[in-house]
Amino acid sequence: MLSVIAKQLKSHPALIPLFVFIGGGAAMSIAYLSRLALRNPDVSWDRKNNPEPWNNMKPDQQYKLFTVNMDYSKLKKEGPDF
Repeated sequence: MLSVIAKQLKSHPALIPLFVFIGGGAAMSIAYLSRLALRNPDVSWDRKNNPEPWNNMKPDQQYKLFTVNMDYSKLKKEGPDF
C-alpha cells in the first residue's frame, strides 16, 4: 500500500500537500475525540464505582474548553438544587 502511494507521489509531487493536510486534519480530529472521551465530565467509563461523574463537580465549577478568568461563585444561580 505504501509503495503504491510513494509511486503516485513521485509521479505527482503536487499531491504531497494534500496528503499532509488530510493527515494533519485526521490526527487533530482523533486527538479532539480522544480528549472528549477521556476528559469530559459527562463521560462515564466506570459505571459501577462512579455512575454519575457530573455530580462530582462543585457548584461553582464550570467545564470549559478554554479557561476564562471569571469568578463563577458570584453568579446568580438560575437552576434548582439537586
